[in-house]
Amino acid sequence: MGEQGASKGKKLKKSAESSSGAAKSRSAGSGSAGRAKPAEAGVPGAAAPKRKPGRPESHLAMVRRARRINRELAEVYPYAHPELDFRNPFELLVATVLSAQTTDLRVNQTTPALFAAYPTPEDMAAAVPEKLEELIRPTGFFRAKARSLLGLSAALRDDFGGEVPGRLADLVKLPGVGRKTANVVLGNAFGVPGITVDTHFGRLVRRWKWTEQEDPEKVEAEVATIFPKSEWTMLSHRVIFHGRRVCHARKPACGACPIAPLCPSYGEGETDPEKARTLLKYEMGGRPGQRLNPPPDYPGSPAPPLGAD
Repeated sequence: MGEQGASKGKKLKKSAESSSGAAKSRSAGSGSAGRAKPAEAGVPGAAAPKRKPGRPESHLAMVRRARRINRELAEVYPYAHPELDFRNPFELLVATVLSAQTTDLRVNQTTPALFAAYPTPEDMAAAVPEKLEELIRPTGFFRAKARSLLGLSAALRDDFGGEVPGRLADLVKLPGVGRKTANVVLGNAFGVPGITVDTHFGRLVRRWKWTEQEDPEKVEAEVATIFPKSEWTMLSHRVIFHGRRVCHARKPACGACPIAPLCPSYGEGETDPEKARTLLKYEMGGRPGQRLNPPPDYPGSPAPPLGAD
């Protein structure tokens, strides 16, 4: 996992300062809306977007703006990653199924004991339902999730030789596995590009006017036309990271948002920079992330194990 602590804090500060500096440089060179000074927490501040009255934004202008947002997010979150702990495709598949209606943190706190007891599809398919339910109880809806885990494990054992398939068409046939879960597994365990439309992704792409669709599959289809396929997986991580850390559902931190000049929904949340900084979450707000075992380049602190939070 690599050392965390002070060295990682310095890395976050350096990364944030670099992102802020790059953004200012681009703004100065292109004549675009300026940015406020970097926030004390290490997140670029937000200047109110300057809008020109006139005709509605064209599709081409929207695509250009969307791609610029993606480039900006790549600088703010160069360490973006899936926030579920996993060591192989089976663990990622199970963790993603468990993540429904709960946080990735709660899943990560639950899976160490689960995978110690049932490390393979064959082991999990043979589990006593009541024992499996007890292990995953902290994630909520544990009876329905246990049925899905038992069903998908049996299907992997019986139909795929105990291996997680690397095709979307095969994954969505497994109990409890939809397109979102399949794209998570394909993109992060197999390197197959995919767009993960969770609640954060859907909320942000609508705020940014990339789409007006509500149905996840329609959102996925429309956003897929805006970006090259090679960008789909990392785009998903960046957007979800931003949704969890800055652009929250109820009270977005608009005044601390590094892409505020590009956002047509600026002002839906707190615009005062100082107040907005108090809304930042995870490493952006100086607090631990969701993974107990984050990647070596993650600049924040690892999450606490179950019972320690």
